[in-house]
Amino acid sequence: EAQGGADETWVLGDLAVFCPYPGKVLEILTALPEARFVQGNTDRYLVTGRRPPQVPVKDESQWKRMPDFLSEREANFRWTVEQLKYKWYSFLRDVPVEVDIDVPGYGSVLAVHASPLGDEVGIWEDTPDEELRQMLAGRDARLLVCGHTHFQLGRWLDDRVWIVNCGSVGLPLDGDQRAAYAILAFEGGDCWASFHRVEYDVGQVIAELEAVAHPAAEWVGTRLRLASHPRGG
Repeated sequence: EAQGGADETWVLGDLAVFCPYPGKVLEILTALPEARFVQGNTDRYLVTGRRPPQVPVKDESQWKRMPDFLSEREANFRWTVEQLKYKWYSFLRDVPVEVDIDVPGYGSVLAVHASPLGDEVGIWEDTPDEELRQMLAGRDARLLVCGHTHFQLGRWLDDRVWIVNCGSVGLPLDGDQRAAYAILAFEGGDCWASFHRVEYDVGQVIAELEAVAHPAAEWVGTRLRLASHPRGG
């Protein structure tokens, strides 16, 4: 609203995990006018019981911590499920994995959580062009909008497809604690993206995680304070 509002709001997944009030978050998001949603990997974990793939253990000390890590991870998902009403299970279950629309005068816009290959395969600044070509094979999108990495990104592929990652509102991990989002403007057959950050009280969120006895409060709190990404780990 401070930037002049928008005709539509696109929410690209990971809607309920790692926050103190998942039900309230979903109430607020679904009340947004003209909102479109995409299912993220953590949403899928909640509604299917599946879990993230386990990364290789690097050393013996990490292996010794593995039981606690797995217990905390499972407790996090179980706690979130306990906080949600059935209607939110139904909502998260039925959210599409992608949104593909045609913007008049511009062309095809494809929105996904991570990439067209799935909700766990993210796009980074250094993702090779050949991998991106494989991701977009058979798709005619002129603009690909994505998330998952928690890093804002704007890059071209072959001067044909513009790839925009809006960043993360609830868990930015690019070194900047402020919530991240992007505004897309279409005019005259072109599209412009402006990247924005919003400062908020990180300490209050951490305190609320502790107040509700969130089982992953320490892990989430550390991520919020450091705004760092455990990439590859």
